[in-house]
Amino acid sequence: MAHRFVSALHAIGRHVVPVLILLAAPVVAAADGGPSSPTVAGIPVDFILFAATLLGVALFHHYVLQVALTGLVTITAYKVMFTGFKTGAGIAGFGVHMAHEWVLLANLLGLLVGFALLARHFEDSGVPEVLPKLLPEGWMGPFMLLVIIFVLSGFLDNIAAALIGATVAASVFKRKVHIGYLAAIVAASNGGGAGSVVGDTTTTMMWLDGVSPLDVLEAYVASAVALVVFGIPAALMQHKHMAISRDFQAAHHIDWARVGIVVFILVAAIITNVTVNLKFAAAAEHFPFLGAAIWVALLVAVPLRKPEWSLIPGAFKGSVFLLSLVTCASMMPVESLPPASWPTALALGFISAVFDNIPLTALALKQGGYDWGFLAYAVGFGGSMLWFGSSAGVAVANLFPEAKSVGQWLRHGWFIPIGYVVGFFALLALLGWHPHEKHKDAPAAAVQVQKLAPADAPAPAPVGAPGYQ
Repeated sequence: MAHRFVSALHAIGRHVVPVLILLAAPVVAAADGGPSSPTVAGIPVDFILFAATLLGVALFHHYVLQVALTGLVTITAYKVMFTGFKTGAGIAGFGVHMAHEWVLLANLLGLLVGFALLARHFEDSGVPEVLPKLLPEGWMGPFMLLVIIFVLSGFLDNIAAALIGATVAASVFKRKVHIGYLAAIVAASNGGGAGSVVGDTTTTMMWLDGVSPLDVLEAYVASAVALVVFGIPAALMQHKHMAISRDFQAAHHIDWARVGIVVFILVAAIITNVTVNLKFAAAAEHFPFLGAAIWVALLVAVPLRKPEWSLIPGAFKGSVFLLSLVTCASMMPVESLPPASWPTALALGFISAVFDNIPLTALALKQGGYDWGFLAYAVGFGGSMLWFGSSAGVAVANLFPEAKSVGQWLRHGWFIPIGYVVGFFALLALLGWHPHEKHKDAPAAAVQVQKLAPADAPAPAPVGAPGYQ
């Protein structure tokens, strides 16, 4: 037992700790803790506590919820007693901070739990059993499934695309899905949403702030290159682990009522997403419209087909884990970013694997001077490098608990960071870095998305699964 424990610590020290240090370094360099933030070796204590929480998640992946909640309580107590919040000091400051955050958190909870029920509707529809007939043979089959997920994410929420992809994979591979392929599913969903203003929360934030959808579209150059780089080894890995199961003799019945429910829920989410943010953006900071829309659609469809209610406790538990990390990240004293440049954008991709990409995007929008296509790719794709780095990753890990291991994710998903870097530099080589001037001096609409940056700005419009992408 002692030997195994020492071996585990050695593996973690060799694989996980260097990555965490790499990810934390740019954040600490960019942080402006201020005179009220005690530091150790120049690092704000807030960041040390957050890094300890993330390290605990990496070390004790069977107890990630307990670790995340312990970190949340510890960081909250520290902020209340010693440093205060950007919204004020003590309990009152914490109350105002959470009043700003609750809509974002409620939307996340509604999306994650609701999409878990949606994924089961899709799984029970019979469509996943038919798909093996449409996918190519050999390793091209799992690769084409990643391409389908990539495309779906361009016009669906990346959580929905990831859950649909994971559900199909569970069916066609008889639930023998390699962890490396699960990482690739998450990366495909995040990469597919990076170039679309309706595919990811961060890109929608940019759109609402006045960034042209065409400026974001170029992110697909990087995402497409990354898809090839990580998709081929992931497909080969999955094919070797478990090939696509093809039962051509069995008659597969498609439950079109369930298919209709899935389409209905997704259309309701898209319409709510677009309508609220274009017509009722001011009200969106006070009510979680998107999360509510998912549940209204689910409940309306109950007379037709009942959801698998028994999935709620497990999905809720996984969602609370992510919400704990998002809340911790929102309390970190990151008040500024380094000067806008392509190296900064590259670093933000690594940072977004452990740090909420919503405040990072809000800060970048306020700062200006970025090439928005690069930023969209970085903060959109970067969270794929760790299983808890994106809400899509957490959702997939809820379906496949074996994925809740940082060491295994890094070991078997090694091609994800490589794909990220290759995609980034492919975009740099092909199109070049073309920074945009600050697109508005006094962003009226953008105040909806900048609340997580400065203390006096309103909350981000809740437009999809936020945070860890």
